[in-house]
Amino acid sequence: VQLQASGGGPVQAGDSLRLSCVASGRTFSSHLMGWFRQAPGKEREFIAGTNWGGSSTWYTDSVKGRFTFSRDNAKNTVHLQMNSLKPEDTAVYSCAAGPPGRFYLVGTTAESDFTSWGQGTLVTVSS
Repeated sequence: VQLQASGGGPVQAGDSLRLSCVASGRTFSSHLMGWFRQAPGKEREFIAGTNWGGSSTWYTDSVKGRFTFSRDNAKNTVHLQMNSLKPEDTAVYSCAAGPPGRFYLVGTTAESDFTSWGQGTLVTVSS
């Protein structure tokens, strides 16, 4: 599956932003999906994941209650709604897909469990 992320940009602290990621291919609904981010000078970190139908989502602690991950399998799209943004949310955000049909990966935060990656979209939050 090929992934294309969009929606990043410059915002003020407290603002909201919605990232989108469109996938190509016919197997999208069988892929676990995730969002990662990489801040300047830091390693890439897991942000959020969702299972095949979107009924299960999980988040890193720093974004819980502020970010919402959703998916629309009919449109081969996932979204990351980001509210109450903080300067420390500044990073390049990337969407990723796990291999198809790997049901045991639900809940994973490991970068190595995601095998397809989109290009990143930059989010810059100023104070």
